[in-house]
Amino acid sequence: MQAKNPKDSRTILTDLVLPSETNPLNNLFGGELLARMDRAASIAARRHSRRIVVTASVNNVAFNKAIPLGSVVTVEAAVSRAFKSSMEIFIDVWVEDRESGKRSRANEAIYTFVAVDETGTPVNVPELNPETELEIERYEAALRRKQLSLVLAGKMKPKDATELKALFE
Repeated sequence: MQAKNPKDSRTILTDLVLPSETNPLNNLFGGELLARMDRAASIAARRHSRRIVVTASVNNVAFNKAIPLGSVVTVEAAVSRAFKSSMEIFIDVWVEDRESGKRSRANEAIYTFVAVDETGTPVNVPELNPETELEIERYEAALRRKQLSLVLAGKMKPKDATELKALFE
């Protein structure tokens, strides 16, 4: 299986915030944003693995900035690390200023997807070769996030979490 680069999975979804998607403060519902991020992340995971993919977890979501009614929202997703059958997808959410068109980061999230066959059995995915400084940073941090998740779930002993231990040495 040939390794891929994050750019091979990059997915960009741009849409407008409509009245039916907003809360009483006229800002985009958090759940609506989660759905948009899940769709973009699933496309990125599918592009990387070329398999059926399922959402395994939403590891981190930061709602840093409200997204008002009428905003143009862009969700960018790409694989940040591939493991055996799972892939971490890093998602950046951008909102455009109505007058200047300048984009600013509104939110970010990290999802994990698993590639499966037609019976739902996990299958191997290609390795990932990060290229840019940001891709390398996200790639390296993904292993720490995975180890922390495994330790918290009781699936890994803290003493075996070598990447996490290295942070404190």
